[in-house]
Amino acid sequence: MSRSAALELDGVVHQLPVVEGSEGELAIDISKLRDTTGYITLDDGYGNTGSCRSAITYIDGDAGILRYRGIPIEDLAGRSSFVETAWLVIFGKLPTVEERNRFADLLGENSMIDENMRKHFDGFPASAPPMAILSAMINTLSAHNPELWNVTDDDSMERAAAALMSKVRTIAAAAYKSSIGEPKVYPRYDLKYADHFLHMMFSVPYRDYQPTKEVTAALNLFLMLHADHEQNCSTSTVRMVASSKANLLASCAAGVCALWGPLHGGANVAVIEMLQSIQDMKMPVAEYVRKVKAKEDGIKLMGFGHRVYKNFDPRSRILKKAVDDVLAQQHASDPLLDIALELEAAALSDDYFVSRKLYPNVDFYSGILLRSLGIPLNMFTVMFAIGRMPGWIANWKEIHDDSKGRIYRPRQVYVGPTGQSWEPRSER
Repeated sequence: MSRSAALELDGVVHQLPVVEGSEGELAIDISKLRDTTGYITLDDGYGNTGSCRSAITYIDGDAGILRYRGIPIEDLAGRSSFVETAWLVIFGKLPTVEERNRFADLLGENSMIDENMRKHFDGFPASAPPMAILSAMINTLSAHNPELWNVTDDDSMERAAAALMSKVRTIAAAAYKSSIGEPKVYPRYDLKYADHFLHMMFSVPYRDYQPTKEVTAALNLFLMLHADHEQNCSTSTVRMVASSKANLLASCAAGVCALWGPLHGGANVAVIEMLQSIQDMKMPVAEYVRKVKAKEDGIKLMGFGHRVYKNFDPRSRILKKAVDDVLAQQHASDPLLDIALELEAAALSDDYFVSRKLYPNVDFYSGILLRSLGIPLNMFTVMFAIGRMPGWIANWKEIHDDSKGRIYRPRQVYVGPTGQSWEPRSER
């Protein structure tokens, strides 16, 4: 039995269809509202607006649930790899052994970027933000090997996805090397995805970097946990651009630009800066918490709370253990982690934060994890982009595969001046 919602406008009742998702989510379909009533809805920030139907990721923010293609993130974190998870996210199912091996081979084969592209890195100043380089170089890829980016079927989609995921890590590592004045390191076909990236990041001509299994596992986990997260700012941007029939590279480059914002991909940077400031000021955590609650000097508790999750971010629990494992293997302690743990304990035992559902999110621990791996602060958001690439590709694919899809075109409520007329310059 179909359900509907009734909306009364000017004495006339309009029936609006109710749509139910596969997990029981309910939505009121207003796609024909303007045609039938002349009205539009207003929802600043899209907090109550479903922009699409998607089969990729499910989030229940109240229950702290995250699933990729129906599989809980906890299962993937304990049993899968980033490469396998990327295939799952992009193609909708866990790969067979043959598919997994073929995709891994494609990732290795496509690691190189055109030698002429390497010259572009020299055109950026050493102080150039790595995210600026990343977005520019992703677009530049479209000028090289154009046959790779012509997606017409599943085979070409697989090649394009592998090429983009592979070349993005090469670009990211080269951007880092350029910023510190070290020679760029060529890819190695024999290394797995995370090891491959670490090799290009930290090897030097006289010594290859050899990560421990704990470091490799931690990076693999970080990337997996960031693979997709429903219709966030950057993913929605990718879909918006893709709806114009823009190619995969242009759409994902736009995603990089959206992720660059401090309210999105820069959140884990803000966490480290907060912890560092507490350490530098030698401020007791209890005093910092007091200032947060009193809203003194604009002090905020970074890494707590989430736009969607009103419970623990399930990714934060998983990352916390990974941080512990890496630091234990390194026989090292991180004073910022000590502060983080004290902050977490203080916040979780304080009704001020609990009543407001301000629980640790993924950014709270991801910054500590990246720091323990030796990733510099200005590369944190780049790491996020590498991890999120499968999700962006999957969302681009949903748009690309929808033959009935329309270009995204939100409406607005105009609140500017009215009845204005042009005045000659002499009269202004």
